[in-house]
Amino acid sequence: MTLKIYHNPRCQKSRNGLAYLTSKGIEVVVRDYLKEPLTRKELDTLLLKLHISPDQLVRTQEDYFKKELKGRNFNSEEWITILLENPKLIQRPIVEGKYKAVIANPPEEMERLQELKNI
Repeated sequence: MTLKIYHNPRCQKSRNGLAYLTSKGIEVVVRDYLKEPLTRKELDTLLLKLHISPDQLVRTQEDYFKKELKGRNFNSEEWITILLENPKLIQRPIVEGKYKAVIANPPEEMERLQELKNI
């Protein structure tokens, strides 16, 4: 079993998520999504697996959000464009399995993935 983690190594929550997976002996593909941004198709797939709308993936504590986006209304397509152009706004870490993904904050949220239930 291999899981993918969308990771920011500078983020403590993201590092905690990666440590949680490795402590369980799980094979992990690490994707530093700030250095290798998501494609539109990848973001669409993640949103489907997360079962959330694009605005729910936004980190509202980021300065860019507070200065440029807070209080403004965007539709789903606009949010997707904003997230693709500003990957720092994407919640982290995201752990993706074959059929489902979770925002792994706290890391125990990963237990919702079927792949972890089979360990």
